[in-house]
Amino acid sequence: MDKEEILKKSREQKEDEGTVYADNKGRRYGVIGFCSVFIIIMFFNIFTRQNNFVPYSMFFAYMSAEAYGKYRATKAKALMVTTVLAAIASVAFFACHVLEVLGIGA
Repeated sequence: MDKEEILKKSREQKEDEGTVYADNKGRRYGVIGFCSVFIIIMFFNIFTRQNNFVPYSMFFAYMSAEAYGKYRATKAKALMVTTVLAAIASVAFFACHVLEVLGIGA
C-alpha cells in the first residue's frame, strides 16, 4: 500500500482519532468519578447503618454493561460470563432494595 491509499482508507473510515481519544479520556474520568462517588456512598451507608443494595445494583449494572461492550468487540467468553453474573447480581440487589422498601421479607 502506498501513502495515498492509506490516507484514502483513513478518510473513508469517518472516525477521527482525536474524537476517539477524547471519548476514551472522558470515559476514563467518568469511571474514576463513578467509583469515587460509589465509595463515598458505601462508607456513608456503613456509618449510618443503612444497606448498600442500591449502590451495589448500580455498580453491577455498570460492570455488566461495560463487560458486554468489551465482549462484543473481543468475543472473550470470560467477558460474557462477567456480563451475565454482574447482570444477575444487579437485578438481585435491586430486588432486595424493592423488597425492603415495600416491607416484604425480613
